[in-house]
Amino acid sequence: MRTTMVTLPDVAGLDVEDAKQDLRTIVRGRRARRSAYERDQLAAQWVTTAIDFIGSSRTVACYVSVNDEPPTRLILEAAAHAGVRILLPKLGPRLAREWAWYEGEDDLRVYAPGRPPEPSGEAVSAEILANVDAIIMPALLIDRVGHRIGQGGGWYDRVLKQVSSSTRIGAMVYPEEYVNQELPQEDMDRRVPYVLLPDHWEACSLDHTDEAA
Repeated sequence: MRTTMVTLPDVAGLDVEDAKQDLRTIVRGRRARRSAYERDQLAAQWVTTAIDFIGSSRTVACYVSVNDEPPTRLILEAAAHAGVRILLPKLGPRLAREWAWYEGEDDLRVYAPGRPPEPSGEAVSAEILANVDAIIMPALLIDRVGHRIGQGGGWYDRVLKQVSSSTRIGAMVYPEEYVNQELPQEDMDRRVPYVLLPDHWEACSLDHTDEAA
């Protein structure tokens, strides 16, 4: 799949967070213009790619896509059908950033306006991430060495500090959002080793030896 990349402005003269916000605005605007038909077509492609990325993993952390995000609903169903145990983000007591086990599409509930649906089961401490085999996370932009720009909440930057060094970590972006331009980063930001595009996944740099399909 070859798609024109997002045209990104020169943000080198801006504060890092201001630069990120400018880039987020551009990507969100482009995503909003993508048709539902195109998202559905890409969703079907992503299932094969994601299942191949997961490989023999038995426990995977993922996310529930909303609005214009790279779609994960079909991935969750396919992985669960294959016997994979799936953790999804869930707010715990006092808005703690925790997780819960996916029990199927019908079990997902919206507990707060503007938040993604969550499993109805008991929240599990984020310490469980030390035992997951793979993580598929959202992103707005990824560059060729794995710098990531997300929605700005910091959830997944914390996640990347909690997982094992053996955990396979990939982020889903639309093809034009995997960019050559180096993205602005802060000290707390963590690189993502792999990118999942609709028709294939690949390492973000030559530092990784795994071969993409």
